Amino acid sequence: MIELLAADGAKALFSAAALVLTFVAFIPYYRGILRGEVRPHVFTWFIWAAGTIIVFTAQLSDGGGIGAWPIGVSGLLTGGVAVLALTRAADTSIVRMDWVFLTLALSALPLWFVTSSALSAVIVLTIVDLLGFGPSVRKAYNAPEEESATFFAIGAVRNGFVLLALENVSWTTALFPAAVGIACALFIALIFYRRRFLAQ
Repeated sequence: MIELLAADGAKALFSAAALVLTFVAFIPYYRGILRGEVRPHVFTWFIWAAGTIIVFTAQLSDGGGIGAWPIGVSGLLTGGVAVLALTRAADTSIVRMDWVFLTLALSALPLWFVTSSALSAVIVLTIVDLLGFGPSVRKAYNAPEEESATFFAIGAVRNGFVLLALENVSWTTALFPAAVGIACALFIALIFYRRRFLAQ
């Protein structure tokens, strides 16, 4: 019983750390948008918001417990970035592929309903979330100074804590945070590479 309480306590600490990091990442990002220093791609953030909230629901349905809560909070804050980006001077360049990504993200709920499998929805949403980096990758390649490497670094670490906090580790609960954490790390590498290349 003591070991169980200790394990639950550790998971609660990891979840709390992930929640704190979520706010630590988003507050400066919001501030950067309001100051005009960061210009997020509107479609990317809408795609990420929709996908993250659905994944949060899937994690809860598969027993992710307190480890899922940072994903839920992140989904709400991501939606806030999308709305703020839409109302501010954000990157609103939209190509046909952006619509494809959004359609795929929105298809996850019907897929979950038809297959009765939360995992199928998580797989689709993980792929869509990774593909959702597409517009931001295109933007970061051309204007890396308009992206916040710190935000994505915190996101990578935060997803590590999410994995440690999950009460039930399964493909349904762990796939999304693991994949997004790796994607954040790769995105940071692209930002720094392009900044260094363009500074030459």
